Amino acid sequence: MPKSYSDQEREYIVKRLKEEAAKCLSQYGVRRTTVDELVQRVGIPKGTFYLFYKSKELLLFEVIQDQHEAINKELSDALSKTAVKGFSADTVTDLIFDFFKMTEEMPILKLLDTDEVELLVRKLPREVVEAHFQDDTDTIEQMLSMFPIKKNLDVKVVSAAFHAVYFATLHKNDIGEENYDEALRLLIYGIVTQMMK
Repeated sequence: MPKSYSDQEREYIVKRLKEEAAKCLSQYGVRRTTVDELVQRVGIPKGTFYLFYKSKELLLFEVIQDQHEAINKELSDALSKTAVKGFSADTVTDLIFDFFKMTEEMPILKLLDTDEVELLVRKLPREVVEAHFQDDTDTIEQMLSMFPIKKNLDVKVVSAAFHAVYFATLHKNDIGEENYDEALRLLIYGIVTQMMK
């Protein structure tokens, strides 16, 4: 019979698993991070891990999602502050560009390349991936409500466009570093100008 844990113990174990998963993800990536390594670092039996997460991919995704949410909050806060001064296509583009550059500099997200992201997504349950994309769409819709946008703008299309920009960031070397920042800014500016009044 599996051991039962108090709420405090459960909270502590999840916190520790996330901390160690973040370290392993930064060091080893998705492929080489193992449940054995995680439970050894946290000091719990392997069976206990599965009381909390059905797979290592779900834990790793949750760690990445936490970082993603922190960045989204920073972007939302920046947009709120800018709303007071007034928006232009350039100011919104600059904010979103800074968001993508900040994402690139996060140790965990910096490590993930196209193959790692595809591997992780492939191993996640479909409903988890769909929920993530819906959360992104909801977040973008909330942010768009802060400034003047065109009527009948399809938020799902805008969300998909920003996902496309994110996936482009995973191909920085293919794009070419010498042109990358300008190309990224141009892509963002194109989306912003098409959605603003």
